[in-house]
Amino acid sequence: MAETAGKTTGATPKRKAPAKQASASTGGEGAGNSRAGTSEARSRFSAALDEARAGVVALGAEARERAGGYTTQARGRGEDYAGQLKTKAGELAVEGKARATEALSGLAKLVGENAETIDDRLGSKYGEYARSASRSLNNTATALDQKSVEQIGQDAREFVRKSPGTAVALAGVAGFLLARLLRGK
Repeated sequence: MAETAGKTTGATPKRKAPAKQASASTGGEGAGNSRAGTSEARSRFSAALDEARAGVVALGAEARERAGGYTTQARGRGEDYAGQLKTKAGELAVEGKARATEALSGLAKLVGENAETIDDRLGSKYGEYARSASRSLNNTATALDQKSVEQIGQDAREFVRKSPGTAVALAGVAGFLLARLLRGK
């Protein structure tokens, strides 16, 4: 029986405690406490919102700072790569100029050597055309060899400004020839 009485006694306070909390939150003389609790909850909620806003502002500032660092780092790398590409492009342009000069000189020599054969087969008039073409190719090769890559670029821009239609046609022919060369590989 003592155990039964102990169980009953232990259960009674548990039932009364929720009843007191319910009466305090529902009204009566606890209504003043309820209003105070609501205003306290509102102030805590407002404080939590303010803290969240401050956290968002701090995270935004940190993100901007990190992004600025990444941007600076990317610009530095981009400038490094741009410098490397510019150097490589310059080297390739000089190499291309040398090859073009060599090709023009070789073509001039070939045409000049065959001028006598052209004289014999087609006549001296056509042989003279071949010699003239050989001299012109040789002069072009010499002029190309003496100019810098920058001067050649300026000449090309000037040519495009003066006759854009011819420049587009030449670019098309060069593209076609390049495509044929690459397709052959």
